[in-house]
Amino acid sequence: MSQYVSRLGRRSPAAPSRLRLHRRPRRVAMLSVHTSPLHQPGMGDAGGMNVYIVELAQRLAAINIEVEIFTRATTGGLPPKVELAPGVLVRHIDAGPYEGLAKEDLPAQLCAFTHGVMQAWAGHRPGYYDLVHSHYWLSGHVGWLAAERWGAPLVHAMHTMAKVKNAALAEGDAPEPAARVIGETQIVRAADRLIANTSEEADELVRHYDADPGKVAVVHPGVNLDRFRPADGRAAARARLGLPQDALIPLFAGRIQPLKAPDVLLRAVAVLLQERPELRSKILVPVVGGPSGSGLAKPEGLQKLAARLGIADVVCFRPPVDQDQLADWFRAASVLVMPSYSESFGLVAIEAQASGTPVLAAAVGGLPVAVRDKETGILVPGHDPVDYARVLRDFADNPALPERMGEAAAWHAKSFGWNTAASATADVYTAAVHDHRRRVRSHHG
Repeated sequence: MSQYVSRLGRRSPAAPSRLRLHRRPRRVAMLSVHTSPLHQPGMGDAGGMNVYIVELAQRLAAINIEVEIFTRATTGGLPPKVELAPGVLVRHIDAGPYEGLAKEDLPAQLCAFTHGVMQAWAGHRPGYYDLVHSHYWLSGHVGWLAAERWGAPLVHAMHTMAKVKNAALAEGDAPEPAARVIGETQIVRAADRLIANTSEEADELVRHYDADPGKVAVVHPGVNLDRFRPADGRAAARARLGLPQDALIPLFAGRIQPLKAPDVLLRAVAVLLQERPELRSKILVPVVGGPSGSGLAKPEGLQKLAARLGIADVVCFRPPVDQDQLADWFRAASVLVMPSYSESFGLVAIEAQASGTPVLAAAVGGLPVAVRDKETGILVPGHDPVDYARVLRDFADNPALPERMGEAAAWHAKSFGWNTAASATADVYTAAVHDHRRRVRSHHG
């Protein structure tokens, strides 16, 4: 298998110099069944994947690859088509009731969704879409069928994998169903190319799903470096958000569900304040995000935990905010805390670092790629609150630490620009188109 390794450690099935001899696709059908690129990240099922799809689509359009994103309509009266940016179209497909459909109920709507995709395609000439790029396993099933029907190659991004999640379940979290495991296995077999966020994820695809290593390409997600940057610094961001200037502010930002483990941060703060009660007047813990997934069963669970731990006075809960305001929360924080049980990449970790803030994270999934341990943040093996409390104590005792690590973090994040990710993705598309054509020719020949 010919592979090349670039400055960012990317692997790709073919060297870029050879790829440039082949034609890039002109128009890509991108599928995102369960989460709309128009939704607010940090709520319900909207998160890093939404940001990923929006940013990637815009950067692909900028290098002359048109993108049409098919997503499920989640409210009535939505226009069938919305232009997200020049060259990026969002198509709303009616599939199932608009409101109150849990992600677990979506497999039953895949038939209706596929029908909607086929209807949109029926109005076009043959060969209108050069390639299908599906995100997450639900979209992969629709993509598999669409690609076969259109005679186009299928590129699939898992984002998360059932077998990996089930191997590291948070307490109180339900395992992913067998139907998802079977579905993912089928998609891995059907796809012309699989995009993994990190080389660890690439290895997991091969190990858990028997993926052909020659079909797996590693493309690190990017970060919007215009939006997420240190800007005018920590003091100014705190002033804008009305936060105390000299406090230790460990921030949690993301969906509130067992998988993301915000409870570990609260328990760590309780441990810290037990050891060092004098820090109570000098600490503030913002939790920015809404309940999601298995967290929806007990949306007030985290508030109740804060009260039970006796730290409700230092924790403040905020609903999800738009990306520009999120950048301000990152800048204002002393450290972003990500004690997740599983993260395919951890886009939030790169966004925080790009904003000049270090990250305290669990050493799981893609987080060791996103965070440089002891340079741009601290990685903790496991989820013991005592270990997280120890790191928070270091931050409390050394007020210069956020600045020093934050500078290194902003520098590190610069290598994760979306333009780099889009150009690497375009190379994967080109390789998929080339291989697909060759296979079709040999089949007919």
